[in-house]
Amino acid sequence: MSDINDMNVGVRWYVVHTYSGYENKVMTSLQKMVENRGLGDMIFDIRIPTETVLEKKGEEQVEKEVKLFPGYVLIKMIMTDASWHVVRNITGVTGFVGPGSRPTPLTDAEVEGLMIEEKKTEVRLDFAVGEEVTVTSGLFEGYSGTVQSVSDDLKTVTVLIRRGRRDMPVELDSSAVSPVK
Repeated sequence: MSDINDMNVGVRWYVVHTYSGYENKVMTSLQKMVENRGLGDMIFDIRIPTETVLEKKGEEQVEKEVKLFPGYVLIKMIMTDASWHVVRNITGVTGFVGPGSRPTPLTDAEVEGLMIEEKKTEVRLDFAVGEEVTVTSGLFEGYSGTVQSVSDDLKTVTVLIRRGRRDMPVELDSSAVSPVK
């Protein structure tokens, strides 16, 4: 592996493949290894890309951390024989992502596209367009109708509520609507 030192391109992000479900264990082991061996000058950051997802279940909102890339850990490091050996020999690591045994750093565009440095929150609703829902609060509380549309930011929904012989479109906050059970 002496050609690893020739590949040194400075501090870059690399992707490490792990056994499924071992991402947190690999990250913790690697952080301890960096601390114990004083490798802070070669391995700078270790991340498991996640996003916070808000799942709405009627009135309740539950926050959940979801891994964006299960089975992968991102490491910001200087690639040398020593740093490669430390990472490669962590329990649960199957190898670096790249052709053959040659680790390939992420490009600047890939790092920017992954938004490694940013946290993003996604909202998930427990109903979709065309489904039957009940209004749980507000002026139309107790009425039921069909979801006609959902806003791009998932904060409002348009529900067709039957009034007499006509369907009336009503725009409501998504938290004021729950699926018919």
